[in-house]
Amino acid sequence: MMLYSRYIKRIFDFLLALIALITLAIPMAIVAVIIKLDSPGPVIFKQKRIGKNGKVFEIYKFRSMCVGAEKTGSGVYSGKGDARVTRIGRIIRATSIDELPQLINILKGDMSFIGPRPPLTYHPWDYSEYTEEQLRMFEVRPGITGWAQVNGRKDVEWNHRIELNVWYVDNVTLLLDIKIFFLTIFKVFTNADNENTGATVQKVQAEEKETERV
Repeated sequence: MMLYSRYIKRIFDFLLALIALITLAIPMAIVAVIIKLDSPGPVIFKQKRIGKNGKVFEIYKFRSMCVGAEKTGSGVYSGKGDARVTRIGRIIRATSIDELPQLINILKGDMSFIGPRPPLTYHPWDYSEYTEEQLRMFEVRPGITGWAQVNGRKDVEWNHRIELNVWYVDNVTLLLDIKIFFLTIFKVFTNADNENTGATVQKVQAEEKETERV
């Protein structure tokens, strides 16, 4: 397991990401043109995320929302019918096409195909506020999809999502990654659990801290 997660997995990731980028180059270029024509702003959305060992990196996505969306509306959450999502954005989100630029993140070594989704630097909470057990989710490279995504995806509250991520770290194998890959394909085709519902996560964390003080 250790040999696979440390070395073999990285080789698979690099080769598969390279093949995928070459194969999808033209479709991705077409998507980029459509995004540019659909709304003003850059084609690629960049956002700081926390990666392996707590290292901060920029994740790449096709832009699916209007420029400056995080500063308006519901902040980091995008629920059903969010007016900040562009017309083409609704389509590429529903099909997860917006995640394709993360193939570049995989080539760079920031990410893997399979692993815990990398959280924002400030959400669900700051890196310094993770418990010792929760920090274990950062022992592996974050992924485009992961165990938490196929066990509820965005419908899972963050504390439980992290528990699922830690479970993955303890049980990572090639067979588990293959299982997650095919379950992800099913989720994408059925568009299951693709709406954020965990807006109270910070309140949950705050309540836990208050209990610790008492």
